[in-house]
This record gives sequence, C-alpha cells and structure tokens, in this order.
Amino acid sequence: MARAAIVGAGTVRFEAGAGAPLEDLLREASARAVSSARGLDPGEIGAVMVSSNAGDGYMGAILAERVGARAGAAQRVECLCASGAGAIVTAWAHVTAGLADVALVAGADAHDGPGRVFGWDASRGADRRPVMWASRFATAYMREHGAAPEDMAAVAARAHQNAQANPDAYEHGAWTAEDVMSSREVAPSLRLLECSRACTGAAAVIVASERAARRLCESPAWVRGVGQRTLGASLSTNRSMSRLASAEAAAGDALRMARAEASDIDVAEVHDAFAVCEAMAAEAVGLAPRGRGAAMIRGLHSTGSRALNPRGGILGSGHALGATGVAQAAEVARQLWGQAGARQADSARTGLVHNMAAAATSSTVIVMRS
Repeated sequence: MARAAIVGAGTVRFEAGAGAPLEDLLREASARAVSSARGLDPGEIGAVMVSSNAGDGYMGAILAERVGARAGAAQRVECLCASGAGAIVTAWAHVTAGLADVALVAGADAHDGPGRVFGWDASRGADRRPVMWASRFATAYMREHGAAPEDMAAVAARAHQNAQANPDAYEHGAWTAEDVMSSREVAPSLRLLECSRACTGAAAVIVASERAARRLCESPAWVRGVGQRTLGASLSTNRSMSRLASAEAAAGDALRMARAEASDIDVAEVHDAFAVCEAMAAEAVGLAPRGRGAAMIRGLHSTGSRALNPRGGILGSGHALGATGVAQAAEVARQLWGQAGARQADSARTGLVHNMAAAATSSTVIVMRS
C-alpha cells in the first residue's frame, strides 16, 4: 500500500468569543502549515479538504484559490466534532490512491456556529445539549467503576494545566482539582470546569505522498493506520453509557492496519470534550484497562507526564468543532517531529489521534509513526 505522511502543520489561536471570518482563519492556518513544510510551493497542492460545520458553501474551492493551490478535489468534510480527523482520512485516501501528491486539510468553526445542537437532536426532545449525554456518561462511569468526583476533577485539572504550555489554547487559568470541585454543577455528575469551552479557531496540516514527504520534511509523521466507525446518530445506538464502542472499534482497526499495539503508543490526543470522555477514551483506545482510565490520568497528573493530551486536549485548549481533530493531528505530528517545545512527550515515536462526534456515535482514530 502507498504511504502518506503529515509534513506540515499550522494552528491559529482558539478564542473563547468571536474571531475573524472563517475564510480568513482557514487561510491563516493553511499559510502556517504550508510554510512549515520545507520548500512547499502552494501550487503543488493537488487536493484541499475543509473541515467545518459552518453553513457557508464552496469553502474548499475558496480556500484552494486563496492559498494558490492547483487542486483536483476541493471540498468540505462534515461530521460534527469528528470532522477534522475525517477530513485527514479523506486527504490520506486521495494521496495513497495517487489522486494527489500533496493535500491540504484545514478546519475551522466559530464559537456560536452550527453543529453544537442540530435538527436530529431537537427531534428527540430532552437530550438536545451535549452536556446532557455527558452527564449520563459521567453518572454511569462513576457508578460502574467506583470513580469519585475527585477523580474527574483531577482529569479536568490536568487538562487545564497542560494547556498553559500551549500558546494556541484559549486564555484561561491553570485551575486545580479544588477549583474544579468548587465550580457549579451544570448537570448530574458534571461540573462546569469539567466541560470544554466553545471556541473560534482554525488548524491545518499538509498530507504528502512518500515521494513528496521525504523532500518536504526531515522526519515525516507517517500515517500508518486509520479506523472509522459510525454506530448511527442517536445516543441509543451506544451499547453502554460507560464505554465508547465506536472508539474501541476504530482504534482496533487503526492499530491492526498499523501493525501496532496500544502499548506502542508514546503520545496520544484523545477526544475529551468532557472530563469523563478522556477517561473513557483512554480505555477505548487501549491506553488504560477498563474502568481505570480516570485513575491512570490522575497518575499522569501526579508525574507531569505529557503522554496523553499534551496540548491540554479539548478541555484545556477549547473546542472549535471543525478545527479540533486537525489540531489534535497537528499536535501529534509536532510531537513526533520533536517540535512540541515545553509540551514535548518523552521518546515520542508512535502517536495516536482519537476524534469523536455526537456522544461517541462515531469515532475516527489515526496512528502515526516517525
């Protein structure tokens, strides 16, 4: 099978409120990604994938024109919160199929944009807001595994503190577990500081064929495995409220394709829109035994390890929906390049991205190696 790698990455700071127009954010993140790929001429870009939930049309073609790409395909990929990783897999497929030598993936969304509550949710009544399904997850997880509120608070505190080393995270305090415990309860088993913040922001990566990658990057982040699983669109498609079935399946597929084990993963970005999601995701991708995700993360917090969500994850960095999965991949690529600065994980050679949507009814997992 043909190989492809991430060879460039660019992120624009996530802002808690309104920012520049999405077209401008996409162009800025793309320009940064292009400039980080050694000697890349924008005219070499043969495919452009935009990850966004915004209602504006023709975003792929607009971005291709603005960056100077000569794209065969220029299109938008939308899968709610998992749009970013889905767009990267689409670009990877174009490159490995020989349809493009170089592809640009850029994601952006606004803090008040569509995708946070959508029509299908509204048709089902009470569980319209993500906080409601997160509350169900937290309640079920703590009841089934004996996790305490203090465990969830420690997970959130680690995210907020990790984000202090991320210059592109939205501006907020280095909140402690005590701060998290003192924040108000927004739903049963869920506190305010255990919830991610809606943000405006953008991120971009460059995906290149093996031939182009070796020229454009000293140490390409090779995409060795991908997995995508969709259960449906409704919360009821989850077999359990205390585990992420779509993530388990997607991770299994990605690791098998990569011929890797979960124990090989040196650094991972998993989808932690809520604190309980980080614990459940760590278990789903195999980084922690079933029911031990929160305890494992609490241990990472005590040792200062950057092996999981080094940029602060979604909880610490903010959640600009279409940008999130792309920002996760950009972080893992930088880790594998050894260019993550104060966030650098030890001996990072194999990395994993987990991006999910709509109460984990769908998940995408990407495995990369340096």
